[in-house]
Amino acid sequence: MRRITATVGDAMPSDAGTRAHDIPPDVLAVLGLPSFGELTPDQARGAVCVWGTEQLTTETAVDLGEQAGPEGRWWPRACRTHTADRAHRGLFDHAPSCEQCVDAAERCETSRVLYRLIRDGRR
Repeated sequence: MRRITATVGDAMPSDAGTRAHDIPPDVLAVLGLPSFGELTPDQARGAVCVWGTEQLTTETAVDLGEQAGPEGRWWPRACRTHTADRAHRGLFDHAPSCEQCVDAAERCETSRVLYRLIRDGRR
């Protein structure tokens, strides 16, 4: 299972599988994580992609972190393909309205993590 994150000062390794990462809350907001009420029980527990019907394994899943809400705690995960598609759309929505992206996109943590998710999903 992959967990994706980056911090402004971190160098991004060429092989994303070499270390674990977390997806920052700002990136989750851009990805548009579905609400708990929209999910099947298998999606809520991370066995199935939150944006599709793909069965997930430790090797194929992108961990979207533990979430908490009025319904309790849940552990969404997604397939790499859906995550990359969401990240691609999210990058186009995010970048034009982000002052940092307009000035230097490589310095924007959200932009960098979205780009990483796109690359990882296209492998």
